[in-house]
Amino acid sequence: MATTKPVWNLANGVTTARVLMVPLVIVVLVVGTPDASRWWAAALFTLAAATDRLDGYLARRLGQVTDWGKLLDPIADKALIGGTLLTLSVLGEMPWWVTIVVLVRELGITAMRLAVLRYVVIAASPGGKLKTVLQSVGIGFFLLPLDSLPDVVRVVAWVVLLAAVVITVVTGIDYLRRGLAVRAAAR
Repeated sequence: MATTKPVWNLANGVTTARVLMVPLVIVVLVVGTPDASRWWAAALFTLAAATDRLDGYLARRLGQVTDWGKLLDPIADKALIGGTLLTLSVLGEMPWWVTIVVLVRELGITAMRLAVLRYVVIAASPGGKLKTVLQSVGIGFFLLPLDSLPDVVRVVAWVVLLAAVVITVVTGIDYLRRGLAVRAAAR
């Protein structure tokens, strides 16, 4: 008889906390004095993004890897990235095309993962993890008060963000290929 691991554990609690931090990042970004709110939003975003590594570490180290965690972790990433991108675009700090490309990929891959969930949980690939890191670093830069910082910071922000967009598209194609293979094998 197979046993299942409890869904509510420390690792999944950290992931849930990351989801709950998303509205906090957004509120801090839009409320307060511009420079101060940007620094606080960047700090909160960085903390939330850093917990992505922590929950994975805890899950593996404590033997708390669950299908729920495999599913919720990328959703938490998408909520943090997507919510912050949308807010930055609404504020005029991020071009809409970046937000649209990233969100279409993220929502499309999430829908594909849910569609094949009855067959298999598609965990994050190494490329998908790199994509998340690049997106987090790029967005983290754009949360800073770039107008108050040296121009080189803005250049680095754009280089990282554009690399993130490229990796976002490439890994999206790879996940789509994997999802289609699962569907074809299930027929």
